[in-house]
Amino acid sequence: MTPPPPSRRTVLGAGFGAGLGATLGLTSCAPATSSGGRETIVVAIVSNPQMQDAMSLIEHFRADHPHIDVRFVPLPENEARAKITASVASGGGEFDVVMISNYETPIWAADGWLTPLDDYIAATDGYRPDDFIGTIRDALSHDGAQYSVPFYGESSFMVYRRDLFEQAGLTMPEQPTWEEIRGFAEQLHSPDDGVSGIALRGLAGWGEVLAPLNTVINTFGGRWFDPDWRPMLDSDAVHEAVSTYVDTLRTWGQPGAATAGFGDCLTRFGQGDAAMWYDASSMVSGLEDPDSSTVVGNTGYALAPVVETDYSGWLYSWSLAIPETSPRKQAAWDFIAWMTHPDYFQLVGEERGWAALPPGSRKSTYDIPEYAEIAEHYAEPTLTSMDHATQEHCLVSEVPYPGIQFVGIPEFQDLGTRVGQQISAAVAGQQSVADALRQSQTFAESVARTYGWEG
Repeated sequence: MTPPPPSRRTVLGAGFGAGLGATLGLTSCAPATSSGGRETIVVAIVSNPQMQDAMSLIEHFRADHPHIDVRFVPLPENEARAKITASVASGGGEFDVVMISNYETPIWAADGWLTPLDDYIAATDGYRPDDFIGTIRDALSHDGAQYSVPFYGESSFMVYRRDLFEQAGLTMPEQPTWEEIRGFAEQLHSPDDGVSGIALRGLAGWGEVLAPLNTVINTFGGRWFDPDWRPMLDSDAVHEAVSTYVDTLRTWGQPGAATAGFGDCLTRFGQGDAAMWYDASSMVSGLEDPDSSTVVGNTGYALAPVVETDYSGWLYSWSLAIPETSPRKQAAWDFIAWMTHPDYFQLVGEERGWAALPPGSRKSTYDIPEYAEIAEHYAEPTLTSMDHATQEHCLVSEVPYPGIQFVGIPEFQDLGTRVGQQISAAVAGQQSVADALRQSQTFAESVARTYGWEG
């Protein structure tokens, strides 16, 4: 069963609440204007290290495109999601380029909110769309057409301290189980030395704690809905998966886990304060940078832990798209093509260092000799994880929705936010896992009724 396309009302109502007005007021973005033969495009982006590199290199774009001025609107991830979604869903027209993901792309494309890019891609010299990693390219398409292109992509895997494993006489399997990970965490947990056995996200949010947790739910045999849209968050498989995650984190995880997101875990592991960390494969850009990480040379990487599935990594991409409302589509594409072209990766390597290359979007990235040397320990698990990040490899039972670490329906922004709050409260010890899932099941039932479930 395929979900019906979302309406503007559905997406505008998803996941904002009282905080939306404040979010929209963070940055004033009047529509860009053209003057004297020049065009100004407004680019809404997530403020992360890779995008900061792009902003620092923008003079190279301007040198080749003197008629285009670029105005960046960088925002933290949660704020970027809210502002970009509200703008595109309402047809506001304030942005010419938006940074979105493989969650938004097919949903928004189905509703006609995004510009199809195939003609622009075909007209761009040396762009090589077949060089994009296949699972990422497919996830950014709708009905066979490309609606966004990846800036970087990721799956998920386990990073661990090779030095600590060697000292303890332990060997990390190429693909561990969650039972093995819990055993390693117990043996390596040393709070008196400031080292937790493992770091995991506990911060509320569908893009925070639910990202890794959903892969755990999948590999334990759980799912959010069955093919008839019956909610399954109160099933035994989901309860076992969430209990395992929460107990692992509360017993051998980092202090303050309930408020720890990706950035917190990156800092903790990078500063040598955790023996293992399961999270996004894009972590390598920070962990392998000697300017910000103390564990360079001591890191090992393994595939995502499994229980009942062949693989358990997720699939995600921060990508660039053009809202259909933009009157400056060619200028917008010129910028997107610059930032996602194979030549850009060479520029980043030469100007910012080879460890700073955006990972997981182009296969050719891993053929660059300088990057291949840096990526010796993580290139293979990264590509293996991404190549196998499909529902066929990562789920036990059939589901009616697309997605692995998210449910690919517009209501998931709100549903995931609410469920994430319940899980985070369980991580904090404020309620039991059973109570968290009981309330989460109620939230899921409300969504299921909109898809025809009559329970």
